[in-house]
Amino acid sequence: MTAPEPEPLSPKHAAKRRQIIEAAQRILARDGLAACTARAVADESPLTKSAIHYYFQDMDEIVDAAMAAHLTAFLSLVRAAADRHADPSERFWAAVRTYLEIFRQQPSTARLWFAYWVDAGERSRTGPIDGMHHAATELLAALLTDIPIAHAAPRAHALLSYLLGTVVQQAIRPLPFTALASEIAELCGPELVMPTT
Repeated sequence: MTAPEPEPLSPKHAAKRRQIIEAAQRILARDGLAACTARAVADESPLTKSAIHYYFQDMDEIVDAAMAAHLTAFLSLVRAAADRHADPSERFWAAVRTYLEIFRQQPSTARLWFAYWVDAGERSRTGPIDGMHHAATELLAALLTDIPIAHAAPRAHALLSYLLGTVVQQAIRPLPFTALASEIAELCGPELVMPTT
């Protein structure tokens, strides 16, 4: 027996939820995970603390929705960078370069993501993280498939793991993109042409 479909949200209800999520996004980006409380979200939005609890079950749901919105915006930037190119290899490299560049320009973004992952793992709330990993891996797999790279899905999974580790490494001991590109090409397979610049 399947669970019944949830009732669709009224436009007013959806708008209030969106206000709360956007307020949480701003707090998370500016002040980090620990600062994202119901009181802080109420202060950042036009809603009261009790209204926030009316529209969401708990702060975990709000943080998950805000982090998912951050990821959607992040992946949109990565996808847009790829879409500026026609050649599949150039599309791939533009996406990877943008992925790394966003974290280089905004180091607090990496700290936020890792804090969120650690917190979710410690509280056994890995479902949202798995969904976000899946979205990022799907984008990379699509870019690799277009080249075409053999075994694109598992290579995309390995590439995402590499990129996550590289974000940490770049904060400690930055390497030029050419060095990273060489490692990425090794990881993804011989079909991948190195970037020209």
